[in-house]
Amino acid sequence: MAAGATTMGAAPGDRGEAAPAPLDRVIPAPASVEPGGSPYRITERTRIRVGDSRAAREAGDYLADVLRPSTGYRLPVTGDGGGGTGKDGGGGDIRLRLVKSPHGGAGGAEGYRLDSGRSGLTITAARPAGLFHGVQTLRQLLPAAVEKDSVQPGPWLVAGGTIEDAPRYGWRGAMLDVSRHFFTVGQVERYIDQLALYKINKLHLHLSDDQGWRIAVDSWPRLTTYGGSTEVGGGPGGFYTKADYRRIVRYAASRHLEVVPEIDMPGHTNAALASYAELNCDGVAPPLYTGTAVGFSSLCVGKEITYDFVDDVVRELAALTPGRYLHIGGDEAHSTPHDDFVTFMKRVQPIVARYGKTVIGWHQLTGADPAKGALAQYWGLDGTGPAEKERVAEAARNGTGLILSPADRAYLDMKYDANTPLGLSWAGHVDVRRSYDWDPDAHLPGVPASAVRGVEAPLWTETLENSGHLEYMAFPRLPGIAELGWSPAATHDWDGYRSRLAAQAPRWDALGMDYYRSPQVPWPAGGGGGGPDVFCAGWGGGGGGATCRVWTSINFCYSHLNI
Repeated sequence: MAAGATTMGAAPGDRGEAAPAPLDRVIPAPASVEPGGSPYRITERTRIRVGDSRAAREAGDYLADVLRPSTGYRLPVTGDGGGGTGKDGGGGDIRLRLVKSPHGGAGGAEGYRLDSGRSGLTITAARPAGLFHGVQTLRQLLPAAVEKDSVQPGPWLVAGGTIEDAPRYGWRGAMLDVSRHFFTVGQVERYIDQLALYKINKLHLHLSDDQGWRIAVDSWPRLTTYGGSTEVGGGPGGFYTKADYRRIVRYAASRHLEVVPEIDMPGHTNAALASYAELNCDGVAPPLYTGTAVGFSSLCVGKEITYDFVDDVVRELAALTPGRYLHIGGDEAHSTPHDDFVTFMKRVQPIVARYGKTVIGWHQLTGADPAKGALAQYWGLDGTGPAEKERVAEAARNGTGLILSPADRAYLDMKYDANTPLGLSWAGHVDVRRSYDWDPDAHLPGVPASAVRGVEAPLWTETLENSGHLEYMAFPRLPGIAELGWSPAATHDWDGYRSRLAAQAPRWDALGMDYYRSPQVPWPAGGGGGGPDVFCAGWGGGGGGATCRVWTSINFCYSHLNI
């Protein structure tokens, strides 16, 4: 039975307890759900059995770390993988199993199968990422209180039945802009954990822009010591040392996310130009920039030192990045003449290839000549001109893969409505339904579905300064983009989705997250979130420069926002 259209019941536990959540209650919607049988119960005797696989043990340790604080159980992770499917002979334990062909159903690098019944629960996958994604599904099937860091009463029931699941697209990304405002390693790790819950598998880090350079480059040290010393509004900025960046990469990998670094060029480069005068055509360094305008900066395309600079930056960043991709930006290069832009991209794309990485650029790359195998990230609007859309479509027909991030659908920094105290509105207002209710395969006319590699939800940070800000803008929209990337098109249904989305609220509350309580979603009574609790003193209605303070139910104070 396919998930998405109907919510199925599940047999309650044997002790008069409420029924556990139906197997199709999770986000993203699973590919296939077959309910049946008695629920599984985690008890003080439960063990997590992982066999002799290191990857299964890592997934088991992760699961135990989630479950132990709230259940109060020991939940030993043991190498005895044993037999049993979870429904018949699992011995009451949780089993995590890596096999070459899991039941012939959940194939690929990220697919999994979950079997739940009275005698045990088993998650089976062919690859470690699939096992990890199955663990995320198990988390959502348990009561939201499982996310708390203190002992809760339970019971810890999982509905009986089988889920077979695999993603629609291989690219399910989230971009975090750390250039307009800097975010610490700990804040990035917090966001990674939130992304992992919804099976996001790419973390695109926007590491450089006009307002700040955020990654250490040994051969050009002033990029960070000077270019990274500020941010929008004139704050202290910051940057990642190479050790910091490696820590982010490792942490993301432990959650099965691949880090995709971006150095935006030839535009969006004022921080670099201010750091090194020789990168400017006139040899004069501009001042540091703390505003939010775009399109005024450009590397000097005609100078050979520009390509020495790019080579050094790409070489050092590629050496730090185990993933396949490196993003070279290319958007809003309004100060770069078109012929120069084409020349620049012809010089820079082979540099990326030289250091073993595949090029990604914003969709303006299609106005040059995308390298073989390159990906273009489309951020246009519904109202983007037909000529620009056709250029992207032509590149897709000629072999350029597309990542879809339409700004008026997927940009998480767009205001929900006119009263949203954070974010921007140049792409219009993007409410929760608008961010969910579109089909990536059919979004761009003339683009073959085979060219669509997946979706990505960018979060730009001109107005965002802390984790509370990120959460308020990302949730509840991010889970919808994640579902577009993971779930089969047949499961796509707004009415069913918004019901499942509402059920996420107690989980976010338990995790201490902020979120916007959209009126489009039937949220449970009570709970946190920023929607009804937002109070903005001196609200100027956009563009007035008023200082806005927003308090939410979990006491994040959003201050010093020039809206």
